[in-house]
Amino acid sequence: MSSTVVLFGGTFNPPGLHHRAIAEALAARFERVIVYPCGPRPEKPSYDSVESIFRAAAIDIAFRDMERVDVDLSDLEQGVFTPSIDLDRRFAAPHREVWHAVHLDTLAGGGQGASKIHRTWVRGPELWERARFVVIARPQDILDPADLPPHATILRVPTEGSSATIRERLFHRLPIDHLVAPEVADYIYRYRLYRGQLPNRVTAIQLRDPRVHIFADERNPRARAWTEDFTPFRAQHDPNCMVVLGGDGTMLAAVQEHWRKRLPFFGVNAGHLGFLLNQATDVLGGRFPPERLILRQLPMLYIETQDRDGAWTQHLTFNDAWIERATGQSAWLEVRINDQIRMPRLICDGALVSTAAASTAYARSMGATPLLADTPAWLLVGSNVMHPVHWRSALLSFESTVEIRSLDIDKRPLRAFLHGVPLGEVVTLRARMSRIASAELAFVPEYDMAEKIAQVQFPQEPRR
Repeated sequence: MSSTVVLFGGTFNPPGLHHRAIAEALAARFERVIVYPCGPRPEKPSYDSVESIFRAAAIDIAFRDMERVDVDLSDLEQGVFTPSIDLDRRFAAPHREVWHAVHLDTLAGGGQGASKIHRTWVRGPELWERARFVVIARPQDILDPADLPPHATILRVPTEGSSATIRERLFHRLPIDHLVAPEVADYIYRYRLYRGQLPNRVTAIQLRDPRVHIFADERNPRARAWTEDFTPFRAQHDPNCMVVLGGDGTMLAAVQEHWRKRLPFFGVNAGHLGFLLNQATDVLGGRFPPERLILRQLPMLYIETQDRDGAWTQHLTFNDAWIERATGQSAWLEVRINDQIRMPRLICDGALVSTAAASTAYARSMGATPLLADTPAWLLVGSNVMHPVHWRSALLSFESTVEIRSLDIDKRPLRAFLHGVPLGEVVTLRARMSRIASAELAFVPEYDMAEKIAQVQFPQEPRR
């Protein structure tokens, strides 16, 4: 028996209620709906109206509560546009029917071989003949049967709206609440998206009706006890905040597991310094929720590792990744930054890449200066460096790509780790800032990250 999957592609820039209506109608007819935001397209000049990291979050928020609907952010992460014929192959599988959702106007002229599919899609005539199409039409739209592909079905959806209209209203500071889901509107408003200006990276919200999902370190007695303080706010469904109880490691684990929920992460420090968490004295004892929360949008790293057979594997991490020698021999590494060889031979025990948010962990213990979590930079750090003499670390811009490659995979093999999790033997590690993955960390206004960094950089002698 065949299963059915439908690919619902588009820019979703931004996603509106009309997109949700189409997704709901598709989910009622097909077993699985893949919302597939496309990458850059020359005919879509509005593609770059906001950064992809904000677009990805808004799209996840728009569809996150829908049954049988998944969001695939592959094109946004890679910054490419994947033609429909390649998507057809990617999602094809034995006993699975792959369908493509298209709007009615895409088929105009199809009877004469002059539709948009024929004229503009990669290998459009071939796709027209063999692919399956579900045609999205409004109830009042008139359909010419001669323009239908050989394998097509009609789905009439009573909806109006367009992303262009939403963008225009935002640019002119007009309300959009009737055009997008409330959670999407909140996200767009708080980062001031689509206004013809750089979006905020730090913003503020009021958590008037807290509905929390609790993520606690069960091995920490204080974290377990503090769970009771947040139980009255625990969400049965539709949470709007992730409360994290524990230390920085607990916060990192929570982000790693739940970042696709696109909820603010509000941490309470039950550990030590707690760079990424609020102080318990500021939020316990009836002080939650605070009247105002400061949100910092912090990016994640996109990591690729290559094995001996040349196969590449992709990963995401909120904190760090590193490679190290797998035997008693020191590692001999070549380091490239943006495809330019910066260190032809780095002799060391290993090398680490770290986000600013994780710079207070292993990066600091390896000799790097910690950064404020929202610093627009990240780190490359060496471990026990023998050559070049005196080199320890480098500060990288958001746009940088790092590639660390073994110079002798047989004599000096390497193994890789991602936020402490072993990945096995590798020959190359490649890293850059993710174009889609980020986390919103929430702090009380009194929280002072700079002071916590200062405590690390200027340690005080204990009082006698």
